[in-house]
Amino acid sequence: MSPTSRLIEELRDPWGLLLGATAGGAAWAVDVHPAAAAFVGVTVWLVKAGVAAAQGRGAGRTAPAVAEGSGEAYWLDRAAAAARDFGELSASLETGPLAGRITLMRPRVEDSLATLERLAEHASRTGAALARFDRGRLDREHARLTEELRRARGDVVDDIGRALGSLAAQRAVADRLTETRNQVLTRMESSAIGIEGLVARVVELAAMPATGSLGPARVLDELADGLEGVRRGLHETERITRDALGPRDAPDP
Repeated sequence: MSPTSRLIEELRDPWGLLLGATAGGAAWAVDVHPAAAAFVGVTVWLVKAGVAAAQGRGAGRTAPAVAEGSGEAYWLDRAAAAARDFGELSASLETGPLAGRITLMRPRVEDSLATLERLAEHASRTGAALARFDRGRLDREHARLTEELRRARGDVVDDIGRALGSLAAQRAVADRLTETRNQVLTRMESSAIGIEGLVARVVELAAMPATGSLGPARVLDELADGLEGVRRGLHETERITRDALGPRDAPDP
């Protein structure tokens, strides 16, 4: 599906229309001019459609290729469940200031989940690459050749030196892959738990008596800031991962 077709499909999504109507209603409820409230609703609708289309969440979107039973699959499943809970909560809130603020967080949650999916795929590819390295064998051969080099004489010294250089390159690749995978899994864990915490706080806010005003505005600001931190952290980890898994990962033939 082309980007234009995907965008059109997202604009037709009833959920996007509901988000826009909810945001516009929330703005109107706090005495925003009707024209401005309508503008808020249309903006939220367009932003939701644009973000979803960019993330490929239309009909042609495929499931991420993640190794079953892996650590990345576990944290992705938890994050996806939390994101679904967040969407259900935001849809169930009565029209008002709280619903409007929560609705505006939805695109960030979706963006975070999309980045988590890409990181999970990175982690699975990295794990598959690591499986090709027998680190124990590499370490044993390095120790043996180091001892042989200590006793070697003549032309054989150069041969052993080249072999040690090749082993060092393979060990360095394995080390980089291991470090990158560990960084991704750590970020996925903290982000999934962060989204779960966001859902818990939204549940708490929804259970509070309605006040007719923004009441818990400070808490909502903190939640929005925390969610933005999760989103930015994921994008930063994705950039670092992309750099780490560059051309250096393949040893020279």
